[in-house]
Amino acid sequence: MVIEIHITTNIKRADLFLSEKLGITRNQVQRLIEQQKLLLNNKPFKPSTKLKKNDIITGTIPEPEEEILKLNTSIKLNILYEDRSIIVINKPKGVVVHPAHGHKEDTIVNALLSHCKDLSGIGGVLRPGVVHRLDKDTSGILIFAKNDLAYQSLQKQFKNREIIKKYLALLLGAPLKKEDTIITNIGRDPKDRKKFAVLKEGREAITEYKILKTLYGVSLADILIKTGRTHQIRVHMKYINAPIIGDKDYNKKNYESIITNKELLNLCKSIKGQALCAYYISFRHPENQEIMSFKISPPEDMENIIKWMDKHENI
Repeated sequence: MVIEIHITTNIKRADLFLSEKLGITRNQVQRLIEQQKLLLNNKPFKPSTKLKKNDIITGTIPEPEEEILKLNTSIKLNILYEDRSIIVINKPKGVVVHPAHGHKEDTIVNALLSHCKDLSGIGGVLRPGVVHRLDKDTSGILIFAKNDLAYQSLQKQFKNREIIKKYLALLLGAPLKKEDTIITNIGRDPKDRKKFAVLKEGREAITEYKILKTLYGVSLADILIKTGRTHQIRVHMKYINAPIIGDKDYNKKNYESIITNKELLNLCKSIKGQALCAYYISFRHPENQEIMSFKISPPEDMENIIKWMDKHENI
């Protein structure tokens, strides 16, 4: 679909305006802008650009792809809870949440569709029931909606910051403060479009952390996020100079120069994916509004390091 939109008044943000004007999500608008399928006065622009009177936006909106998701019974789901409205699972590291480029059949959604046929379709063809996500190599608790009412309720709770999400992370080194709230803007890294970074023109991201212990150059952190930006914790931990162990995208530090115990060093180098686990979540049930809470243990490789630190901290 070819578009040409004439701006008749000053507008704060291009992505918000276009989302409402075109009837698509803000994320979809941002992707179209980043891919330069939308132009402002025949030039590329940013989602945060302030539109002015007499500006002209032109471009092409791709027609939606009709795609049928394939079921996958080979992925075993660790189901923590299920009823007619929601399903709560413990996602392992190494598995993508929903189909995307390069992952069409090997995702949690493919597995869920083979388990329950009534996932909410409001999340889109490729994201039925998906109300929040975890990175491929992050483990932990995920909630999926099984009907549209549940989807809308959970989305509203996330938007209003009513849902409590906590993570455990193993960090390389230690931040200057043992406890703090990080408030920055995060956006797509202009040097590497697959990553994100702290940027002035990004979206607000709020992360609270507390260092539970530090030993031989490794810190265990309890983290609460108030916003849900892509890669938020990983970017923020790098920002405070204590990147997550095992994070190949945001941790380029030399482990040998920081971790001073050889046994602990070897345990950290054996971590698969980032040492980050969404271990706790609390929310209101979409139907009866009762508070529901779930808590899990971190994956075995993280648990081994935490137990090692517990054992050696007083030696």
